[in-house]
Amino acid sequence: MIFAKIDYINLLPFYLFIKREIKNTQFKQSINYHKDFPSNINKRFKQRKIDAAFISSIESKRGNFYRLDIGIVANGKIKSVLVKRDSRFKEDSHSATSNILAKKLNIDGEVIIGDKALRRYCKDPKSYIDLANEWEKRYKLPFVFARLCVNKNYKFYKRLSSRFLSKSIKIPHYIIKRYSKTRDIPISEIKSYLKLVSYKLSTKELNSLKRFLR
Repeated sequence: MIFAKIDYINLLPFYLFIKREIKNTQFKQSINYHKDFPSNINKRFKQRKIDAAFISSIESKRGNFYRLDIGIVANGKIKSVLVKRDSRFKEDSHSATSNILAKKLNIDGEVIIGDKALRRYCKDPKSYIDLANEWEKRYKLPFVFARLCVNKNYKFYKRLSSRFLSKSIKIPHYIIKRYSKTRDIPISEIKSYLKLVSYKLSTKELNSLKRFLR
């Protein structure tokens, strides 16, 4: 089984869950081997080079694959999907959904996603527009940035995602400290940021996703 990993802080609880719960060493090793950016993972998934991954919402719309009710959800602010104020429009090459979201919201400027965006926001929040927050203000709905999609071994990933959603994942301080050091983001900001992210796609989240994909 090949699962591709987006190595952003917003999925840290999910990967920590896998590390604790899954006994298959080969599977866990393959996750670290297949680390990549969202836009590259989208392409590899569509080429069926990987079995499952969190796929950008915009790319989850069409295709002969399974879609699970788990994703990366922002309930209001997210701090890691931004547009820089007073800048020329520029897409983030690592993104798919966020570039289109900025256009849909008619927000012009440089799009920045991921941990680098969170780092910048923490240092200078007034210089950036939070796209998830703008979506929530306009539509009164959470925004779904990605969805877990599956090419093969659907039952395995269905069980895995259900188990994850049923648990409360506590992240040890030493892990947050390590991410703080490698991403240059304060520990307090990482803890605060993770409270902004949820994963279950229920009625509101699915309605929001449908609205965006239309």
